[in-house]
Amino acid sequence: MPRAGDKARSPAPGLPAVAPSRRAVLAGTAALGLLPVLKAPVAAQELRYFRLGTGTTSGTYFPIGGLIANAISNPPGSRACDRGGSCGIPGLIVVAQATVGSVENIELLRSGAIEAGFAQADVAYWAYSGTGSFTGKPAFEGLRSLGMLYAEAIQIVVRSDGFIDRMADLKGRAVSLGEEGSGTLVEARLILDAYGLSETSITPAYLKPGTAADRLAKGELDGFFMVGGFPVAAVSDVAARVPIRLVPIDGEPAERLRRTLRFYLESEIPPEAYPGTARTPTLSLGAELLTRADRDPELIHGVVKALWHENTRRVLAEGHPKGRSFDPAKAAVNVSIPLHPGAERYYREAGLLGNAANETDARAPTLEPPAAKP
Repeated sequence: MPRAGDKARSPAPGLPAVAPSRRAVLAGTAALGLLPVLKAPVAAQELRYFRLGTGTTSGTYFPIGGLIANAISNPPGSRACDRGGSCGIPGLIVVAQATVGSVENIELLRSGAIEAGFAQADVAYWAYSGTGSFTGKPAFEGLRSLGMLYAEAIQIVVRSDGFIDRMADLKGRAVSLGEEGSGTLVEARLILDAYGLSETSITPAYLKPGTAADRLAKGELDGFFMVGGFPVAAVSDVAARVPIRLVPIDGEPAERLRRTLRFYLESEIPPEAYPGTARTPTLSLGAELLTRADRDPELIHGVVKALWHENTRRVLAEGHPKGRSFDPAKAAVNVSIPLHPGAERYYREAGLLGNAANETDARAPTLEPPAAKP
């Protein structure tokens, strides 16, 4: 994983004057089995590095981030784009880094520790405006979007034998709300509040998805929240061990959330998304790829162009079920914060911006998320 102390001899325009060692870069993608094959030894000064904050290894951001990193990395010696190879910026290596998720990625962007990162749309807006879950922190006015990638669903996972059929049944139960620094925790608090529950009306835990899934399978936990594009690895893993069900997020509370928080979309998880699960109504929200406003526009334009190239989209569609839902026509529609100039240029060139139907909209939501309750 890249470290601030690993120096490059000639940093790329728009990137900090630091870069990871070649061994660190290779380890970052080799762990996923996604390392581009180099045909010849590459001198360190020929490479440029782009660090991408993803999420936990048992979520959706991490595998999707690994696929994106592999698809748009284009080190010297790579197969040419017109021969089915990378269509990214020549000499660029994208390193997918595991993180806690949305909130941590935004803080890493704020500090300059990464060049880009995933985040849920509402979390991105609150960070940009210094509201909601970022109340009390300086507004991150230099935060910019590269576009929405896909919709991710709020999933509440319980055991089938746990007598939990609806939100009210969570009262008094042991439930993991997500790890501190995750977008899942932000959404869990919102959902609980909408249904008249709180962290005091349950026995809360703040666990990584994989840990929560393991404890649910062992009977040490009654349920856990997860936000991600289904199928999420942690949920699939627990479903292979014990029968599970998904708690519906519907009715008047869900409608109220949709009316007051423009980021939420009515959605449903299809039957058998996980073994034995039924069709389940829920809410979803966009997963956005974010960067900083001060990143080189040419670099960002090249990254976004490579992201939406047909070769990259094919890699994503073949590599993860959620990759099939990537749609450039929707990427710049109602992103939660302003687009980076390099990204905006790409979408205009591609004819995806410039008319009333596709102009971005960064209006504030009318409801703030509840603060953590003791």
